[in-house]
Amino acid sequence: MNGSESHASMLKLPASVRLNDAGPLWPALKQSLRAESAQVRSAAGTELHLSAAPLQHFDSAVLTLLLSAGRVCAAEGLQLRVHEVPAKLQELARVYGVAELLWPELVSAAAA
Repeated sequence: MNGSESHASMLKLPASVRLNDAGPLWPALKQSLRAESAQVRSAAGTELHLSAAPLQHFDSAVLTLLLSAGRVCAAEGLQLRVHEVPAKLQELARVYGVAELLWPELVSAAAA
């Protein structure tokens, strides 16, 4: 999702997510997602926000992390919202056929 919405608390992806990084990154991201989920739910929220702005170097492994993050959020009863998605990441997700799973609002806007 591109936009300048301001959220009090937003998790951030690291600058690099490549195949070699994904395995070591997942446990920490999963723990952060669960902690953030608890805070969002305690504030009666329904969405967990994740910024992709720091992301500079990535391959398809970032899609796996994002899909897994979405599953964690869904299990916590929340919707994952990814903000400031680089155009190259949007295109990679489209090529892999998962763009509508990660950011359906962008896919529907592009189809309109």
